Amino acid sequence: MAASSAPAKPSMRNLFRRLVKALLWFAAGSAVLVLLLRWLPPPGTALMVERKLESWIDGQPIDLERRWRPWRELPDSLKVAVIAGEDQKFAEHWGFDFIAIQKAIAHNERGGSLRGASTLSQQVAKNLFLWSGRSWLRKGLEAWFTALIELFWPKQRILEVYLNSVEWGDGVFGAEAAARHHFGIGAPYLSTQQASQLAAVLPNPHRWRAGRPNAYVSRRASWIRQQMRQLGGSHYLGELQPSRPAWLR
Repeated sequence: MAASSAPAKPSMRNLFRRLVKALLWFAAGSAVLVLLLRWLPPPGTALMVERKLESWIDGQPIDLERRWRPWRELPDSLKVAVIAGEDQKFAEHWGFDFIAIQKAIAHNERGGSLRGASTLSQQVAKNLFLWSGRSWLRKGLEAWFTALIELFWPKQRILEVYLNSVEWGDGVFGAEAAARHHFGIGAPYLSTQQASQLAAVLPNPHRWRAGRPNAYVSRRASWIRQQMRQLGGSHYLGELQPSRPAWLR
């Protein structure tokens, strides 16, 4: 009896086809997900899951604090403070601030502390869908999700999701949880000074405390308030509606 032949190995062409098919499914699925989140509040973020898992691994489980506040309930002072402190070209760019990226690269090449250049859109993409780290894979996925967010969401929606998802302390996510945790009030009642202090700690919310600012945070909060005035205060928010395709308006 003739020996049975070994199963044929998939050819490179078949492997390539499978890879292309998988990439197309990923592209379509991620686009649909981002489009749905234009209207639906995200139930959570990848960063929240990551922080919860880290706390379990460390043997010190934490409770996550987060409550969604729609755009109309978020104070203008906090919206403008975050833009002033994190991304002053937010209304102008389409997800990437290439001038800031070039400056960050030049700074990092000179040595010293690493400087980032992520826009608010990039931070939303990372916090919502991805994991922490500096790998090329994560950066590539961040660029993809940032492009989708800028394509499908108006600027107001990007800022709304950012303010409801950004980390403001151990287990503290979003403006409402941050306002209650640091000041004992709801987000709509934040003063301009309190909003600037919240924005001032965003580079490192685990090290600094908005409710108990040290000298550096106080100076940075004062600088942010100055930048808010130069941007035009709440009038700046009227610029957050760049032209969109008619079917997305």
